[in-house]
Amino acid sequence: MTSFFKKFTNKLTAPEANVQLQLSSYCVPLGENLTGNITVASKEEFDATEIRCEVQCVQQAKAVRYIYDAALRRNTLREVDETATIFSIKPILNGPTHISQGEMKNFPLNINIPSGSQPTYVGIDRRVTWNVKGVVAVDGRPDATTKIADIQVIIPAAQPVIREKEIIRQIVMIPCKFCGTLMDQTAITCNNCGAKRTI
Repeated sequence: MTSFFKKFTNKLTAPEANVQLQLSSYCVPLGENLTGNITVASKEEFDATEIRCEVQCVQQAKAVRYIYDAALRRNTLREVDETATIFSIKPILNGPTHISQGEMKNFPLNINIPSGSQPTYVGIDRRVTWNVKGVVAVDGRPDATTKIADIQVIIPAAQPVIREKEIIRQIVMIPCKFCGTLMDQTAITCNNCGAKRTI
């Protein structure tokens, strides 16, 4: 009877495990990688179908739409909030895994944030947010998950402009044969006395 009750309860509850998400940085430039790891410390023995990470970017924007007004019996223009997921990825960090009671396991993550995505933005009419969470998926039971973490996705700093190396010309000076003043060896006449270069 106890075994039947436990099986029934397991279908309604996630595994008793502490799942933590640890990121190397909570600020990531577009085009670079989000790194860190998911740590699973379990108080019970169970089989996970996969360990994955879920990253998504959500945009909330104000828009003006025609909405039917029952009192007026016609459509009226109203400002509404619209939400859309503009980027979502669920990379698998590890396949089927047996988790023993009292065991602690680490699963590293290394996920690229595409350079063409939207950076985090908060404005009057539009808001773009990024979040990430870790998931320990289990068949026939609710998943064990980490808390959802917000990350800041920023525009990468502009790369410094590397100028072409300037060619430095070495000027060789020679003495004028007539007055002794030093003059550029490429000069035709002396700047001091006007005599023609003889060397």
